[in-house]
Order: sequence, then C-alpha cells, then structure tokens
Amino acid sequence: MKKYRFWIILAIVLIFVVIGAIVVRNMRAMAQNSAYQTVVVERGNLTATIGATGTVRANQTANLVWQTSGTVLEVLVQPGDRVEAGQVLATLDPATLPQNLILAQADLVSARRALESLQTSGAAAAQAELAYYQALDARDAAKTRYDILVSTYGENSTARPLLQARASLALAEARLADAEREYERLRNGPDPDDIAAAEARVRAAEAALRAAQITAPFDGTVTIAVPLPGDLVSPGLTAFRIDDLSRLLVDVQLSEVDINAVEVGQPVTVTLDAALGHEYHGQVVQVARAGTVAAGTVNFAVTVELTDPDARIRPGMTAAVTITVRQLENVLLVPNRAVRLVEGQRVVYAVRPTGIERVAITLGASSDLMSEVVAGDLQAGDTILLNPPAEFSQNGPPFMRR
Repeated sequence: MKKYRFWIILAIVLIFVVIGAIVVRNMRAMAQNSAYQTVVVERGNLTATIGATGTVRANQTANLVWQTSGTVLEVLVQPGDRVEAGQVLATLDPATLPQNLILAQADLVSARRALESLQTSGAAAAQAELAYYQALDARDAAKTRYDILVSTYGENSTARPLLQARASLALAEARLADAEREYERLRNGPDPDDIAAAEARVRAAEAALRAAQITAPFDGTVTIAVPLPGDLVSPGLTAFRIDDLSRLLVDVQLSEVDINAVEVGQPVTVTLDAALGHEYHGQVVQVARAGTVAAGTVNFAVTVELTDPDARIRPGMTAAVTITVRQLENVLLVPNRAVRLVEGQRVVYAVRPTGIERVAITLGASSDLMSEVVAGDLQAGDTILLNPPAEFSQNGPPFMRR
C-alpha cells in the first residue's frame, strides 16, 4: 500500500512540474511577445529613391593669387560684391614693383609705337620702292659694263677685268631680286607677320604689367577678399575667391550597384544641416560614365543642380541628396527597419502560428522607409517583427519552424 502511495505522489509532483514549466514558458513567451513591435505586410505604392551626401559648389570657382611682390595700393571690392570679367579688384603700388615690371612699362610704350608705325606709316613701302629702283639702276650699269668687256675680250676670256665685271653683275642681280621681293611685300601695306610680331610684343608687355593687379576671370560674386591697402604681398599669396552663384550644384558619389538606375533629368530633393526643416529641389544634370576606385569600392560621380536655392545655401555646405529613380504601384512592401542581414541574406521575422519564423527575402527598389519584396515566402497580411532581438541573427528565433 505504501509503495502505491509513493508512486501516486511522484506522479502528482511530476504533473505539477510539467504544468509549472508550461506556465513559465508561456509567461516568458507572453512577456517576450509583448516587447515586440509588429506590422502587417501590405501592398502599396513606392517611390524608389537613392540617397547620398555631397557638398554644395558654385557653377564656377576661382581662387586668385598674386603674381608678383609689392605693396597693396587699392582694394576695390568686398565680399558679396558682384563683379564682371576683367574688372580690376586690387592693385599694387607701382613704386614697389620689381625692376622687370617697371621696365615693362617702357617696353609697352615702345611696342605700341612700333605697332602704330607699322599700321599707319607708308615710309617702309616708299623706302622699299626706292631701294628697288636703285638696285635696278645698279644692275643695269653692271650689265652695260659687262657687255662692253665681253665685246672687247670675248665671252670666254679669262681676263681679270671681265671676271670682275661678271661677278659685279651677279651681285647686282641678286640685290635687285632682294629689293624686288621687299617691295612686293610692302607695296600693299605692312607685312602681316610684322604686324603679328609687333602685336605679340604689346601683349607680352601688357601681360607683365597685369601682374601688378588682380582682375576677375569671369562674372561672379566675391566670396573671399584677403588683401588690405598697405599689405606686403608675394607671388602665390591668396587675394580673392570668386564664385559664379548663378547655379548651385551638389556632387555626390554613388555605388556601382545604384548607378544604372540614375539618369539625367530625374527629380531630386535636398536637405542641409544649415537649413533645418527646409527641403530644396533639383534635378540630375550629369552622370559619370566611368567610375573611380576608393578602398576597394567603385563609385560614380553624379551632379545635381538645385532649382530653388536661396541665400541660406552657400558653397561648401554639406547636403543630403535623395534622387527619385522610379515610381512603383501595387507592390509588396516591408519597412526597412524590419529587414536584417544574416549570413549575406536579407531576412525578416514573421509571426506564424507555430512561432516566429526567419524568412529569407529578396528586395527590389527602396525608399527611405520602405522596400519592395520581389521574392520570398511572404504575402500581404503576414505579420512581421519590427524589432527582432540581435540574438535572432545568431541563434535563430524561439520556436522557429524549420
């Protein structure tokens, strides 16, 4: 009798232990499930985008430096001033310039006078004509003397007076040919080659003198102005920065995975830390045809032009760029925050009747918040976890169906 009572008590204890384990397990599961955030998978529309970060730049930028040494005489512009191409921005005191630049002023005067003389004076042509006729008379005189000596000694004679006359005639004929060529060259005005050479000398002297000033290379805005009157400067020292702000651009780098989805003309939204809460718009204006390799990754340069910039946007600012590449309708969507990467495979964790199941999926286009599911055991109406624990990626979820 005592033996049967022992087994009955043992059976009751085992039953209570099993019930307790089930209760604890269910309570743990309930507590764990209550910490999960879930979402129901749905079909919907997706605006596919690609995001990147870049730097705002002007349409054109020039950093202007001094070309020679001296003392600043005048500074004619300040930051924010609009300037035109060729406008003088600052000058150096002529008395403080190097000797070669001081002499360049005299060279310029001489070169301009020489050019003007070539362009306006007829003296050179008249002189060439006179020289031609003088050479012609000299040739005729030499020919007459030679003919007289030939009639006296014979053409084949080796008499010294005849040999001298023959040499004098050859020289006179050569000088006549030279004079004729020079006359032909100048009779219709100055030689174009002489004009080109004189103009080159003028330009060389002017270029040397331009080193004593800073001029704007294109229409733009002064964004940096360094010099002050009285400053001592030297070659290579920064003077001004000019930016053409008529267009503001953002250069970004996209990976080779994304580049084929990007085309010129696609719409873009841009946000900046310097203008929080404000969204700007633009479009893709240039897509590189060749990539560059950095740290083993191939990237392609894409340029975006802002279409509605304002005074808050300045060159050098960091900009977040979102390019709209496609508009999709009625596709299966999952939130990006629900997707995990496990052993190189994108997965989500679905809530099934038998527990939480890890489901491998293939993604298509994506936006900031959602991604398109193009393959995988997932359907509209399925419930998935938004916040699966990190240990799921290592050990798999509890009660996972295999």
